[in-house]
Amino acid sequence: MTKRYTLDDFARLFDHTNLQPDATDADMRKLCDEALENHFCMVAINSGQSARCHAMLEGTDIHVGAAIGFPLGQTSIACKTFETKDALAAGADEIDYVVNLTEVKEGNWAYVTEEMRSIVDVCREETDRRGVLVPSKVIFENCLLTQDEKLKLCEIAREVEPTFVKTSTGFSTGGATVDDVRLMRENVGPNVKVKAAGKIRDAETMLAMVAAGAERIGARASVAIMAELRQRFAAEGLDYLEI
Repeated sequence: MTKRYTLDDFARLFDHTNLQPDATDADMRKLCDEALENHFCMVAINSGQSARCHAMLEGTDIHVGAAIGFPLGQTSIACKTFETKDALAAGADEIDYVVNLTEVKEGNWAYVTEEMRSIVDVCREETDRRGVLVPSKVIFENCLLTQDEKLKLCEIAREVEPTFVKTSTGFSTGGATVDDVRLMRENVGPNVKVKAAGKIRDAETMLAMVAAGAERIGARASVAIMAELRQRFAAEGLDYLEI
């Protein structure tokens, strides 16, 4: 089934990202200003930047998305749960957390399920408190996983039902691929969406991810990608693209 996307529809797919460890206040201001100018869905930032970006975006429809256990996922469930609650209390609207890859590699699926359920439950509780959806996203880091490990994580996500499963942090050996997006879309069930992130640097790649089933795009190159799309729409006299 195809869907029509206007330029604004495309903009609302983007989690505009700056997860650099040396990001300054000015960098966060630039990120938020660009999100406002382009009408992106969210700014993706390290959890310690949640209060700063919340203050910059308060009263707008741009969400603040906090990365939890980022980028390695090598903290305990209790630590990730606390970090999630702390980020939400500071003004975050969405949560992207990294799975514990050691436990994935060990096949400790009970741990992985408990971790996912813990983060998803916090977001659901906050959803109930706020009266608006607080999305939870689970970062798999597919470049480090076998096909069987990806499928098992999809199976757990289908059971736990986070809002999204996400391909990558963008900080490891690879990023999103069309094959991974398609595999995730086909295996997480109808109640879980897919976010593609990592190494998405041009409109052609982004459109391929959407065609494969991604409903959110994490990228640092969001502004450049939208500029490409605007140029294409103008050159071809388009009101929308069908994908």
